[in-house]
Amino acid sequence: MSNPLVIPCPHCNGLNRIPTDRLGDTPKCGRCKQNVLLSTSFELTEGNYAAQIKGDLPLLLDVWADWCGPCKSFAPTFEQAARQLSGRCRLAKLDSEANRNLAGQLGIRSIPSLILFKNGRELTRQAGAFPLQSLLEWLRSQGI
Repeated sequence: MSNPLVIPCPHCNGLNRIPTDRLGDTPKCGRCKQNVLLSTSFELTEGNYAAQIKGDLPLLLDVWADWCGPCKSFAPTFEQAARQLSGRCRLAKLDSEANRNLAGQLGIRSIPSLILFKNGRELTRQAGAFPLQSLLEWLRSQGI
């Protein structure tokens, strides 16, 4: 058995220890029994932010707003990335309008903005929407 990764459940925020060699086995949460790793993005809010940025598996956060044209055009690309990165990186979306306090705490000045977290810390950020290949290359340059 390989070293376990601590990964928060996107549904109940419970922390799960999952062996790295079992990441492809659709691991279930020990608390709520739902899938821990998704092939889609999930919603991040002020209520689940602190729990979700924790963990050994990186979290890529897309900060967006409903009125933002570039945000809307980037959304399908972000979902494609979620499918391709399942088990390597978790992807979440933060509605900056519905979560103004958190967007302010994060220092969001423009949207869309991407922020990469690991183990509760921000690793890097990137502003703007870009094509899937560019997104994947940027993440590869970050070790994802």
